[in-house]
Order: sequence, then structure tokens, then C-alpha cells
Amino acid sequence: MFNLTPTVRNLLIANVLLLVITGSLFPQLFQLGALYPLSSPYFQPWQFVTYMFLHAGWGHLIGNMFALISFGPMLEQRWGGPRFLVFWLICGFGAGLLYEGVRAYELNQVQQAAVEFARQPSGGEFAKFFEDYAPQYSGYQTLARAMHDNPRNAEYIASATSAVQGVVSDMLTSPAGGMVGASGAVFGILFAFAYLFPNTELMLLFFPFPIKAKYFVFFYALYELYAGVHRTPGDNVAHFAHLGGLLIGFIVLKFWERGRQQFY
Repeated sequence: MFNLTPTVRNLLIANVLLLVITGSLFPQLFQLGALYPLSSPYFQPWQFVTYMFLHAGWGHLIGNMFALISFGPMLEQRWGGPRFLVFWLICGFGAGLLYEGVRAYELNQVQQAAVEFARQPSGGEFAKFFEDYAPQYSGYQTLARAMHDNPRNAEYIASATSAVQGVVSDMLTSPAGGMVGASGAVFGILFAFAYLFPNTELMLLFFPFPIKAKYFVFFYALYELYAGVHRTPGDNVAHFAHLGGLLIGFIVLKFWERGRQQFY
């Protein structure tokens, strides 16, 4: 049985209720609360907070909430409820900020590539655009081959230009363009647990032997860095937001340590 502390329990209840509400009663709240790119017409400042209380489905929610109820209670017992909640919110907010920075850089690259294609459209460049920035899409190969065979066909060029602009628009406005989930805050909690209880041995489902918390978080961070740099087609996980939660958790803990008498 999990020994749920008050703040952990309230966070759990809030996340479950919001998934039920957005999933069946008011799905439009998902668009209002998800964290969209800064250049998206759907972006709102409050999304830096609201996104961490929304989830894409039960699997997404269960993964984050399992981490919360596994590692959160010991931290809340050590810090108290108010400080634990502040730490949770700061880590989630900081993860959102880092995500926005990385996303702005990625979107700028996509938009520049779209401009370059519009200047010099060709079948090869059309295919390369999708291979580099939208490999999850299908069907573009047919149009790319047609453009290669008929490079001056105005209809093909117009269709390809529209398709490229459609990719840019989807990245800014589609439901998949908004980030949701408590993962950034969760990774802050993971770091804090490993920092304060480094030698606690964890028995994880995907590890056949116990592993100390400090090693688990270290290797998890390495994986997130690798996965973020080497994105695979169809990977919609915000790996840099996870790393942002770890980084903000580290900064907050070091800041709190300056007043160690109050820290504990």
C-alpha cells in the first residue's frame, strides 16, 4: 500500500479528475490548457501551469502518477506540503520554459525550410522536407516523384507548397502541437529523491535487480538526453521537457541549500 501524503493525494485527485473532464465532459479544455508553442495562435501564458495537470490518456496519466505516489510522499514528509507543492509547480513551470525554447528553435528550422522550398521547389526538396521534419506523414512520395518527372508543372508545385505549409500549420495548431503531462514536474521529483536519498535501493519492473536511486536517475537522464538529440520518427515525447524538470529541480535544491536550516 502507498502511504499517500495530503499534497500528493490532492495532486493525484486533481490529475485524475481533469483527465475525466477533458476526456468526456469538456474536451475543449484540452486545447485551452495544453502548452502550445509561443508562435501558435493557441498559446496562452497560463498554459505554463495548466499543461502539467492534463494528460493524453490513461496510460500517460498512470505512468506519471505512479512516479508521484512512489517518490513524492517521502519528499513531502521531509519538506512539508507547501514546500513540496512549490517544488512540483516550479519544476513543471521550468520544464515548460525549456520545452518552449527548444520548440521555438525546431519550429524556426521548419519554417526556414518551408521558405527555402517555396523559393526553389523540386521533387527532391519536397521529399527531403518531409523526411527531415515530418517523417510520420505518408503519401508525399507520390507527389515528389511526379514533381521530379515534371519539375515545371504548376499544379504539382502548388500542391507541394500547400502540403509544406500544412505541416507548419499543424505543428502550431493541431492538438498534437500542444504539450501536456506532469512529466517535467515528475522528473524534478525524481531528481530530488535521488539527491536526498541517493542510496535508497529501488526495485523496478524493467530491472532484474535493485538499483540505487542516484544511479537510476543518472542513467534515466542520459537516456532522455540521447532520445532528445536522436529523435526517431513518431516519437512525440518531450524529452527536453523531462531534462528541464531535472535541471530546475537541481537549481531549486541548490538554492534551498543556501538556507539549510530552513531547507529541512
